[in-house]
Amino acid sequence: MATNPAPDLGDTVVVLSVQGLDGLVTRLSSLGYEVKGPTRGEGAIVPGPLKSSRDLPRGVRDVQSPGSYRIVQNDDDEEFFGWAVGPESWKREHFPSSQVMWRGEIVDGTLIFREPDRSFAPIAVVGARPCEVAAMHVMDRVLEEGVHRDARYSDRRTSSFITVVECARPADTCFCASMHSGPGIDQGFDVALTELHDEHGQRFLARSGSARGTDVLSSVPSRPADERDVEARALLLQSASEAMNRSLPYREVADLLARNVEHPRWTEVAERCLSCGNCTLVCPTCFCSDVHDTTDATGAIERRRTWSSCFDLEHSYLHGGSVHESSSSRYRQWMTHKLSTWWDQFDTSGCVGCGRCIVWCPVGIDITEEVAAIAAHDDVRGAVPSRGAS
Repeated sequence: MATNPAPDLGDTVVVLSVQGLDGLVTRLSSLGYEVKGPTRGEGAIVPGPLKSSRDLPRGVRDVQSPGSYRIVQNDDDEEFFGWAVGPESWKREHFPSSQVMWRGEIVDGTLIFREPDRSFAPIAVVGARPCEVAAMHVMDRVLEEGVHRDARYSDRRTSSFITVVECARPADTCFCASMHSGPGIDQGFDVALTELHDEHGQRFLARSGSARGTDVLSSVPSRPADERDVEARALLLQSASEAMNRSLPYREVADLLARNVEHPRWTEVAERCLSCGNCTLVCPTCFCSDVHDTTDATGAIERRRTWSSCFDLEHSYLHGGSVHESSSSRYRQWMTHKLSTWWDQFDTSGCVGCGRCIVWCPVGIDITEEVAAIAAHDDVRGAVPSRGAS
């Protein structure tokens, strides 16, 4: 039966089979990219090398809740992307957890400074989620577009090829729809895939979002997309959005937290918070780092930048002590920066609604619950909807 052509969704809109997905991976590898994607690790879905679709976590589902994460294998399930997000985001590829900034060594009595070799293989990500791509653009605001551009970050980021896969099965802890970062995506990628699995078979609706994305898709076996494929995508994204039972007020939360810095909820949450910093380690937008200098017996010096956390006492240390000595102060600093003052600095939210901070908190502190609790006793009643509202 003849079908109508697909409406305009970009420069190139085609449909790939599983073999076409393999062709995409092969093509990216032939272009010199180090292809990486979601793989099944030890009890979690984590970034890893991709040689073909066989390396993807096919038939894997994730079960996430506050303080809990597990994956379940179903051999009868043919979906490659039937899960939400794992503990590791793609931040590490562009902003490594540990980097040597420079080294110094004594040569013939003279101290010589050397920059480390900054060469690297460009990566192609196949399987980033929309919320993760949104997080990449937040990090761009911080490290690439500001007054002080981070060249190390920028070099890695601009050379990367990003293939995003829209989210069909959000976890119970996801709230990207309320943060305008998912489950679908319309820009900010090279190629976007939507995995479709219905009476018309398993396939991937593929859209280009850049000139290099168009070039890559033109060399991969495909067929033109039709109206059935586009309608299937729309229904899938609508179902995914409706499945989310958590939310945050995207912009209004900034003012809410700004006028509630002395709210008693900060003390209440501190009674549960361990100040472990897990929430900052798994967050795809946390960018805090520390710089450490080390020396050895020969007089050689190394300066290294490593990830840090606002939950570390040393992170806010000034002469005489830490600015944020209490757990309540450190948790307030993290949440108000993420949801409120980030807007002042970067004109965007620092949260993309991936839910990782909820899942990987050992005691299951839920950022959406904390905002709702503050809103419930806000001096300006009705200014911010409670949890569950959009």
